[in-house]
Amino acid sequence: MTDKIHFDRIAIIGAGLIGSSVARAIGRAGAAGTLVVSDRDPAVLQEAREIGFADDFTPDAGEAARDADLVIIAVPVGAMAAVGEAIAPSLKEGAIVSDVGSVKEAVFKALDPVLPKHTHLIPGHPVAGTEQSGPKAGFASLFDGRWCIITPPDGVDKGALGKLTKLWEAMGSTVEIMTAPHHDLVLAITSHVPHLIAYNIVGTASDLEEVTRSEVIKYSAGGFRDFTRIAASDPTMWRDVFLNNKDAVLEMLGRFSEDLTALQRAIRWGDGDALHDLFSRTRDIRRRIIDAGQDEEAADFGRHHEE
Repeated sequence: MTDKIHFDRIAIIGAGLIGSSVARAIGRAGAAGTLVVSDRDPAVLQEAREIGFADDFTPDAGEAARDADLVIIAVPVGAMAAVGEAIAPSLKEGAIVSDVGSVKEAVFKALDPVLPKHTHLIPGHPVAGTEQSGPKAGFASLFDGRWCIITPPDGVDKGALGKLTKLWEAMGSTVEIMTAPHHDLVLAITSHVPHLIAYNIVGTASDLEEVTRSEVIKYSAGGFRDFTRIAASDPTMWRDVFLNNKDAVLEMLGRFSEDLTALQRAIRWGDGDALHDLFSRTRDIRRRIIDAGQDEEAADFGRHHEE
């Protein structure tokens, strides 16, 4: 059982799917005396205020961060530096600053130069989400049973790291510590490249001249439906992910292209043994993901159907 963790004041910058889910999970855990949420979009902020998953709401990130013991930045990676500059003058000595982005080296490089040295910058990434966006899409259990990867810099304050770790555990996550470059390489193949493939194949389907878009929609089988679900993810967030993790993504795309060429060759030459071997190995990976509790074995890819 995780020891009870409590911060007097926590500020969350960004009230989208992840930010609003973090707020709800913190509230469920009772981990904050005061919880403040900020978002620069008036419509998003008003929606968050109407839902009421925090104690206070403000469009001013600096005001939200004032006197906060912990600030969690939940904005697209490309906006990190601007948020860092906005909150820097308000941060008190010893404040912990973290984030929820799926790229870690770029986040550290964006925030480290602009944050005061009397604060503790500890990037993080909860490996959880849906294709939905906005405050209404968030829910407290989003992180239950999921990994949260924390990428502390060299010389990190152990006390600050311990507090952040305990908070994510209180929100339901299992915490893993790794370096930022290793994180970015791992996520390139497990998340970023799959999203890129999904965007590409859905785009290819929409561009086919011989097949109408209505036919693509009408006859979508399970595989294509899953691609469209992934491809429905927030475009701004994923644009920033690819621009800020381009080295790792390009490395994984190179390997993927080589394997795809081998697959094309096997199909062209009727090499059934090679195809069967590949499909058997990939089926085993699926089994191991289910056994690890990272997905469910329900029929039709775990979809829930109305009776």
